Amino acid sequence: MDTRFLGIDELPEVPTVAVVIDVMRAYTAAAWAFAQGAEKIVLAESLDEALALKARHPDWVALKDGPPAPGFDAVNSPGLLRTVDLGGRTVVQKTTAGTVGALAVKDASLVLCAGFVVAEATARLLRTHGGDSVTFVVTGEAGRADEDLACAQYIARRTTEADTDAAEFLRRAAASRAATELAEGVRQGVHQDDIALCLELDRFSFAMVAAPEGPLMVLRPHTVAPPAARMR
Repeated sequence: MDTRFLGIDELPEVPTVAVVIDVMRAYTAAAWAFAQGAEKIVLAESLDEALALKARHPDWVALKDGPPAPGFDAVNSPGLLRTVDLGGRTVVQKTTAGTVGALAVKDASLVLCAGFVVAEATARLLRTHGGDSVTFVVTGEAGRADEDLACAQYIARRTTEADTDAAEFLRRAAASRAATELAEGVRQGVHQDDIALCLELDRFSFAMVAAPEGPLMVLRPHTVAPPAARMR
């Protein structure tokens, strides 16, 4: 499988298959939203669009980076979202990097959004639907965020080498600038368990697929069955 690891601004054209990585914290938070019952996540272009969608759909849950803000119901924290009942709800998510990366490749034939929590499910989906070429969009720090790059490289390796060990990739993510900023309180809207939750490997058995639905880019969970057991 031919793989590329690019920042959002480095994308030369729309890829056929894109895996958008945001470990800390957009797509860890998104996975937890689905685990808490969310039906779908609408990826907003801007804070204003998120608020406009919320105004048109008062029952939707609007989520953003940083501290709580008027008009928004939640922040981009897996530690906070894991206690929220989102059964059957639609979430509108706008983050600094993760949602931007997904919208940048919205015209790709297949768009997956991922972090370590859905790594194996993402790799399984790539094995069956990824084709010969996959572009990993490393959203943090203009494509240089080591937690995102480590996760992207791990998923790429798992796609072709099922026995790949995650330990070194998780170590890199734990030592990343993003993890340090979360630990030191540089970022706002943070729960004390966010780092650990972002580094929880394969917490969920679903992948996350984003696709246009009308004028919106919508993220949904996609259950990926494990390989069939070999017959003895």
